[in-house]
Amino acid sequence: MSINVTVWNEFRHEIEMENVKAIYPNGMHMTIKSFLEKEEDLIVRTATLDEKDHGLTDDVLNNTDVLLWWGHANHGDVRDDIVEKVCQRVRGGMGIIVLHSGHFSKVFKRLTGSNCGLKWRDIGEKCRVWTVKPNHPIAKGIGDGIELEHEEMYGEPFGIPDPDELVFLSWFKGGEVFRSGCVFNIERGKMFYFQPGHEAYPIYHNEMIQKVITNATKYVAPTCEIIDTNVGDWIKKPLEEI
Repeated sequence: MSINVTVWNEFRHEIEMENVKAIYPNGMHMTIKSFLEKEEDLIVRTATLDEKDHGLTDDVLNNTDVLLWWGHANHGDVRDDIVEKVCQRVRGGMGIIVLHSGHFSKVFKRLTGSNCGLKWRDIGEKCRVWTVKPNHPIAKGIGDGIELEHEEMYGEPFGIPDPDELVFLSWFKGGEVFRSGCVFNIERGKMFYFQPGHEAYPIYHNEMIQKVITNATKYVAPTCEIIDTNVGDWIKKPLEEI
């Protein structure tokens, strides 16, 4: 059965910053789309901030099983009504993957109910993404973990609720650690937060990072019908005779 995937990206750094454009000339969303669509069971489209309705029209959202979200400097530009539609869809069963600095997006904050603050430093230091739950489907084929030559440091404490499953824990050369691969159950939906992905480094060209994101896309895909959680009464009549 096919999984309909939408990759959402601000797509501003790639236009405004030459160093980012050099790494992702067509945008991070297109790089992610290019490796996901190699999977026969994934049908992939993209959406960006400056499109109509941020590319997330009702038609797009109603035909999305898994949404990937990359945001950074322009979280405040995302309309609140679109954020609520995304959150309703997740609560109803759509899967969502929040990438890197998307931890501070309106969507992630609303779904976790937290401020999502953290320590950070960007000096391009070495990062080791350790697998702490090797039998998890998202970690399939990853082994002990992934070594990244350069990455932005995110460090604990991370202002999120305890994840339902911790799949990856990252260590940075400066000594900090970070819960970098977290699964949350959001009512009928699943959410995966994955930290690697700073725009100034070629993280999404790394084959192991691609494998994690591909595995996660299939893992958070809905296993039951996605319902409209904006409808007050899901059950119209009692199950038992009254």
